[in-house]
Amino acid sequence: MSAIEKFKAISPAEFFYRNKEIAGFANPVRALYQSVRELVENALDATDAHGILPNIEVSIERDAYKPMVYRITVKDNGIGIPEKYIAEAFGRVLFSSKYVLRQTRGLFGLGAKMVVLYGQITVGEPAEIVSATIGSKKVYSYRISIDVKENKPIILQRSVWNNVSGWHGTIVKIAVEGDWGRAKQKIIDYIKRTAIVTPYANIVLKTPDGEIYAYPRAVDKLPPPPRETKPHPHGIDIEMLKAMISETKAQTLLDFIADEFQGVGRVTSERFLQNYGFDPMKNPKELSKEELEVLTKALKEYNEFRKPRAEYLSPIGADLIKIGLSSILKPEFVDAITMKPVVYEGHAIIIEVGIAYGGSIEPSEQPQLLRFANKIPLLYDEKSDVSWKVISENIDWSYYEITFPAPIAILIHICGTKIPYKGVGKESIAEVPVIEHEIEEGVRDVARSLKLYLARKQREEEYMRKAITVIKYIPEVSSALTVFLKSNPESIDPKIIEDKLFDLVKKRFGDHIKGISSPRDIVLSIE
Repeated sequence: MSAIEKFKAISPAEFFYRNKEIAGFANPVRALYQSVRELVENALDATDAHGILPNIEVSIERDAYKPMVYRITVKDNGIGIPEKYIAEAFGRVLFSSKYVLRQTRGLFGLGAKMVVLYGQITVGEPAEIVSATIGSKKVYSYRISIDVKENKPIILQRSVWNNVSGWHGTIVKIAVEGDWGRAKQKIIDYIKRTAIVTPYANIVLKTPDGEIYAYPRAVDKLPPPPRETKPHPHGIDIEMLKAMISETKAQTLLDFIADEFQGVGRVTSERFLQNYGFDPMKNPKELSKEELEVLTKALKEYNEFRKPRAEYLSPIGADLIKIGLSSILKPEFVDAITMKPVVYEGHAIIIEVGIAYGGSIEPSEQPQLLRFANKIPLLYDEKSDVSWKVISENIDWSYYEITFPAPIAILIHICGTKIPYKGVGKESIAEVPVIEHEIEEGVRDVARSLKLYLARKQREEEYMRKAITVIKYIPEVSSALTVFLKSNPESIDPKIIEDKLFDLVKKRFGDHIKGISSPRDIVLSIE
């Protein structure tokens, strides 16, 4: 007698309930870090993406009675969440404002919901969300949990009060199981690195140990916010094409191709359709399965479409990278470059590279690598990232006069509407040739700037050594000249001759002897 297999569907919430490690919640260490990260990313997307200078407060408190339970509070001054969406935004998995083609810090629409779900699984307490939109006369507070079977929020409590202060933003409070002792350094590094790429933000972290890490705003300039864009034909697949056709208002293929894709006008649309034998006047909703397959392939391979546009992206910008590196790492030298856009699977990608050297940076046997994707710090899986391959294998640092151990940090930022992450954990970037090439070119560019700086510094130090060698003999030479010029040396002040000789040295060596006001400075330092 054969067994009969039973089949049943499960909700997205139940799937991630059973497979929480997929979203980065594999253990108490990683989960505590991931919880902070997801909530901070939400807070930043609610501020800088909408033209608001971020004020982000992060607090992690240890539960007085449960040693492995931590209460996380993240407060922002963002646009807030409309009241009708608060429960859905935190209580329905795969419900998000990020399901459009736009550069965002998040990727899967899981972030905050997974924190709520993880807290519910491990601690059993509901999440509390307080929010007010810009101009709202009311502040709304919800205590919610997630119905795992139905993938919908369970509203346990709703409160409303007058918004007397005119505050706007969101406060999220969630209790989760975690291991602060082992997650501490990752969380501190995450906040620090976030501050590097958001020098326009005020960020404060309060830890369970009573420590406060404050990163005040270093500049009031925001990068341009990302904008929603249409898909590029080269980034299409058959399922996406079907979805677009089901939603389009276009009555003809000509209008559909011209209106629904970026980089395509009516002339290009008509030429494309004629080239592949499609009737421009045919209704796209009447395409057969075979025609859809042919159209998908044609859209991906046709080379006359314009390249994907990058003005919809939001790079950090070389100036802000330099400000961020300078304010946090305190180096003696800093430089940065924003590369020209490249194309990956029909999506524009921008690579940015920064370099910092000396100052407060501790020397190490390898460059300190600061990796970011869409302004998110990537702290795990460093050795499997394409950026690590570039700086550890592709670059010969001796060519740039770098001898290890050296006090050097390399920042690499990748931004785009599609990032080739290696997994759902979103912690490392795959070795895509075009991206690897751009990273390498960017690193070489800033490394050349550092090489020029080090050469100039070496020349200045050499000039300084020569100047000091000359200056330290001025008192002796002036005394000898006094004797030589007069039979009565006491009638001539050696100080006058010293000053004249020092003036000659200053003319010869110029700025290289800054900080030395007289020959006596050198003599006293030697003594």
